[in-house]
Amino acid sequence: MLLLLLPLLALLPAAPRPDFAGLYRDQPRLRLDTRREADSLRLYLQVPADTRLTPGRSLLLTAWPAYEAKQPQWQDSLPRRRWHPRPLPGGETLLSFCLPITKLPAGTVLQIQIGNEVAPGGYQPAERTAWLTLTPERLARPFVLTDTLGLPLLRSYVRTTEVFGVESFGLMQPVRWTRYDLKPAPALPPMTDPRTVPAGPRVLPILDSATAQPGQLFRFGQPGLYALRVGGAGGVPRRTVAVLAAENEYPALVTAPELIEPLRFLTTSKERQALSSAAEPKRAVDQFWLDIAKGNKTLGKELIRRYYGRVTAANDLFAAHKPGSLTDMGLLYTVLGPPPSVRRLANGEERWFYPEASRDGGPVTFTFRPKPSTFAPDYHELVRRPEYELLWYAAVEQWRTPSTAPNAPAAPRNR
Repeated sequence: MLLLLLPLLALLPAAPRPDFAGLYRDQPRLRLDTRREADSLRLYLQVPADTRLTPGRSLLLTAWPAYEAKQPQWQDSLPRRRWHPRPLPGGETLLSFCLPITKLPAGTVLQIQIGNEVAPGGYQPAERTAWLTLTPERLARPFVLTDTLGLPLLRSYVRTTEVFGVESFGLMQPVRWTRYDLKPAPALPPMTDPRTVPAGPRVLPILDSATAQPGQLFRFGQPGLYALRVGGAGGVPRRTVAVLAAENEYPALVTAPELIEPLRFLTTSKERQALSSAAEPKRAVDQFWLDIAKGNKTLGKELIRRYYGRVTAANDLFAAHKPGSLTDMGLLYTVLGPPPSVRRLANGEERWFYPEASRDGGPVTFTFRPKPSTFAPDYHELVRRPEYELLWYAAVEQWRTPSTAPNAPAAPRNR
């Protein structure tokens, strides 16, 4: 039975401008996905284990015409009895509810918040706040990816050892999957001349494809970029969603090549070649960090924990058509750390502010422009500038100089 919104609340006074930096902290956060169901949009929300869902709390839903809007289109409160909460094995909770599609025109930015508490300065706490831009594609997609228990995956990547399914609303639909030949290129430094950045292929070569029967489970044993085209039965239009298949324990790093690849941001090609060709590459990686720490094992372990912690977080936060740490956002996140302040603009741009990232300790702003595609609908590309060169080399040098190694961020909570 579809859920309906409660009567709309009166519009509130103009809210403080949101600061989205909290959504990029390496901590448990709300995960969100949607599915079109007739004249409604169903939302699935996975709530972290330590987020309070006590009786009396409500979901505050706010629809904005765009980021940076001063007034919402509408705001409503969904009481706890309407959430359909379902406990999950890891201590999280899955919430499910529907909104009338008539209240969600394409382009709407939907804000979902657990409870009515307002954080100071417009800060958006990731453990109880989620934002979602409702594109025409998202509003029309009548299926979600699920695990073997039928629970939504709520992410755009799977592991090559992982079995998953596609659950459609109404009549089960056939699925045609296609694997593309795409070699993920790591992001280039922020001072790179955009004119020297090679353009990606206009058409991706297809490696293989097949059509699966409705209800069939999948396991993509080969890593790479896949597209799932779902629909065709009963006159249902075919819709496409991209899936990144990653090896091992993605987003975590476990093998020597996985540990060496992110070091390209800090090393020369000669150094990486030496690590890859070492008799014991994993031990060589440890020695690389120990050498940086000048034999100080405590500092070496701290640098390893900090650096690869950022890579793992970037892999999860920014996964797209390639691992998240290889994206432009993942590049800055890994080397400079989570942005202290983030703005999202009405034109789709996102700006990251680092108050002390310049070579002389002053503020720096990085701008990301939207570059959506079928394979990465939420992808953003960094606006590169030559003036970033000195600050970038200074940031790299901080990692390679123990006495000025970047300060450790707050310890992340268990996932």
